[in-house]
Formats: sequence, structure tokens, C-alpha cells
Amino acid sequence: MLYMNGEYIPAERGYISVRTHGFAYGTGVFEGIRGYWNTDQKQIYLFRLREHYERLLRSCKIMRISLPYTVESLIESSVELVRRNEQHQDVYLRPVAYKADEIIGVRLHGLKDDYILTSEPMGNYVEIGGLRCGVSSWRRIDDNAIPARAKICGSYVNAAFAKTEAIQNGFDEAIMLNHEGHVSEGSAENIFLFQNGELITPAPSENILLGITRDTVMQLAKNELGINVRERQIDRTELYTADEILLCGTGAQIAPVVEVDHNPVGTGAVGPIGQKLQDLYFDIVRGRNSKYQDWCTPVYAEVASQR
Repeated sequence: MLYMNGEYIPAERGYISVRTHGFAYGTGVFEGIRGYWNTDQKQIYLFRLREHYERLLRSCKIMRISLPYTVESLIESSVELVRRNEQHQDVYLRPVAYKADEIIGVRLHGLKDDYILTSEPMGNYVEIGGLRCGVSSWRRIDDNAIPARAKICGSYVNAAFAKTEAIQNGFDEAIMLNHEGHVSEGSAENIFLFQNGELITPAPSENILLGITRDTVMQLAKNELGINVRERQIDRTELYTADEILLCGTGAQIAPVVEVDHNPVGTGAVGPIGQKLQDLYFDIVRGRNSKYQDWCTPVYAEVASQR
């Protein structure tokens, strides 16, 4: 089952025409939202649901997409969809808002806007026990070309080029530079370097997506590990001298990097900071850390009432 334009319908009815504007031109925006199954509590927790939908509506604003939904109604439909699908495992929700007219012509104005939400089982998107990365020859797309702070469907072609190049070159994942040659992101993940006792991450001006998992890592590093986090420009060679490197995102979760361009990161194994952040993260998203329960939206009411 999925949710489409205000209705819960069987998944096989959730289709669009091949002439749809969003399909032909990439004129849509999306989110990726994870839900984590807690076996002991028989509960799914949807992680930072509110922040994801706040970002979706900001992306819509950039793309001139108008939806008849509030953040609250989007949250409610997400919980209800997982319930109706009777899912009892880790899940991935993908809300997509897109230009729905069946016309030829590139523009954003004067077009109908539609919305689809799906929910399906999902495990790890990338290896979380140690990634081997290569710096991509493809540069991160600039905010003045396609805004990086919005999750625009068409812009992910940029990530696809980098990811395929990395895989075909024998790596697990890509690290992308911006047009000035500074470190920007992974193919679809934010990046952190740990060196000289602090976490360093590219600033918003480096053509990054303002990631929700990125914000989570920053808060956990500061509040739980007492580590200073600094946003600044990062040069490529710093990747080769860092003590630890982490990629993070809703799909990637928290994924330590153990090698860049065939150079070992630190000792060449998952480091202590990455391991601590990963352990904290998985406790929180599965609802096992009451301090961060506001980040976790329970799906099934019988457990929610006990919290």
C-alpha cells in the first residue's frame, strides 16, 4: 500500500504516466526517512520525522511545488501508512512531490503538483563496518546550478555519476569535491573528519545538503562525547591525514571510512570516535535511549502509550 494525493491505495495502483513532467525533466523533490524496528518493544520508530518533512517543504518552496499538507498531516500519513502495511522490520519511507502535468516544456511555473509516499523494508544502504572511498573526478553540482540544500530528483544524476565511477574503480563509495577543489560530500552522504581532537565538516557554503543525520552527529559529538565540531573548508589532502573519516546520511546511517584513494585512514580500521557515534546512533534510532525519545516517532499505539 502507498499514499498518493490524499488516498491510501494498493501499491499496484500507484503509477504515473510516462509523459509526467517530473519523470521527463526531474522536476520533483523527495526525502528518505528511516524507521527502525525494536524487537523487544515490538515497535517501529520513525527517526526525526518532523525535521524531514520540514526540509521537504523547504525543497518544495525552492522548486515552486505547492502541497496541500502541513508537517503534522505529513507525519500522520507516514505513521498510518506503516500501520496499514503492517510492517515489523526496518523500513524506508520515500515521500516525493513532483510536477505532474503531462506536457512537453521545461519550466517550474503553472504546473500541477502531486505527492506520493511509499514505505518498504530496507537494510543497510552502504557498508557500515568500514568503507573504501575514492575521490571522484565528478565535481559536486553548484548551488547556483541546482540548489544543493534541496533534495531535487534530477540533481541525483550528479551522485549517480560519482557512485558508478567509484564502484567501477573498485571502491565502495565516492567522495566529491566542489568546483573550487574543496571536499563537499560523498555521493549521497555528508562527511566528517576527525583530526587534532575535533570533528571537521564542510560548511553549508560548500554545496552540501544540510543533512539531518549530519545534524544528529554534530549534536551527539558535542553533547555526548564532548568533542568540538567545526564547519570549514576542507582540502583534499586532509582526507589523507585525518585520524578518522565518517560518512553519514539517512541511507548510509553512520559509516566509518577506512581508506581513501588506497591510503589507509588512521590505522586503517574503524576508529574509536566512529564506533562510539555509531553505537550511540543505533541505540537512539531504535528507541533505546530515552534522552532522545523526541527524535523517535512510534508507529504502533499500544507501545506508544507506554512511553
